[in-house]
Amino acid sequence: MRSPRFLVAVAGLMLAATFDPAQAQQAPALIYEKDIEGPAPIPPSEQGLQTIVAAPWFKVSDEGLQLEGPAFDRDGNLLFVEVFGGRVFRLSEDKRLTTVVEENGLGSAGLALHKDGRIFVAGLGNFEDTGSVVAFAPDGSGMETIVPPEAGYLADDLVFDENGGFYFTDFKGTSTNPTGGVYYVSPDFKEITPILENLSVANGIGLSPDGKTLWVTEFSKGLLHRVDLAGPTTIAHFGTSVPYRFTGPAPDSLRADADGNVYVAMYGQGRVLVFNRNGMPIGQILLPGRDDGHNLRSTSLAIKPGTRDLFILTNDWDGGEGSTIFHAQAFAEASNLYSHQ
Repeated sequence: MRSPRFLVAVAGLMLAATFDPAQAQQAPALIYEKDIEGPAPIPPSEQGLQTIVAAPWFKVSDEGLQLEGPAFDRDGNLLFVEVFGGRVFRLSEDKRLTTVVEENGLGSAGLALHKDGRIFVAGLGNFEDTGSVVAFAPDGSGMETIVPPEAGYLADDLVFDENGGFYFTDFKGTSTNPTGGVYYVSPDFKEITPILENLSVANGIGLSPDGKTLWVTEFSKGLLHRVDLAGPTTIAHFGTSVPYRFTGPAPDSLRADADGNVYVAMYGQGRVLVFNRNGMPIGQILLPGRDDGHNLRSTSLAIKPGTRDLFILTNDWDGGEGSTIFHAQAFAEASNLYSHQ
């Protein structure tokens, strides 16, 4: 009987005799192609969508400010916030930028306009447990606390319904610790009612034009939630679903147009995905520079009332191109729920 060492030696000689370096060089090889190059390639399932590229419209800052919460006031000015300084900006129709609310500790992340003209700001506070919702007069004066820091939320974004109440997202949790959610504040601002709980960093929020469908993005799990409402605080029977699961980072803020289409800013991808009223993807808007790693932090968007003009907020962080607002045309005009004309 041959020894194990002898058998191993014979096997090695046989392998050496059959190994052909030329054949090894012809082994199948993975190669980069145009559609998968760059830091944020379009997922294969979304490459066939109707695709346009937005145009630069206004340079907010040479610094990479984290811009959020765009909304148009009744005079056609675009209001928005920057997160880490808490400031609120106003950009006039002739592109004059002014500061409405100076630097503060609000951690401003979302903005919406009450029908009486007041500016409501959702803030992350200390980014742990002292978020709030506050209201300002149109000139930025007279701050009023609506949801206090002591309530323990991380208010990230908000949307008003036709009754004057509003929904806001609670930006808490992680991908494995779903402690965030969606809440409704009554029109008199005295009651806070949970709508969706156990979410992993609830982020974007919006309503359909008729106010009967609530849309929410779950940032850390990459989900789009569709909620059919039987009332402001009542979900219809079998009324919740997840019509879309995103690939890559990460669904941020969203807005709806007059046809009920939903626009979701993709944070980290430099683009906006568009869905129809049932949550099926129907288009996308890309930002210039994304293939080279610029303008990827696309956070939010707004459609100007009475038009299809859509404006996308993004920043290049430390990439050298600052913070910019980009312009494109939406499928339809702005929803009346976002209109204060």
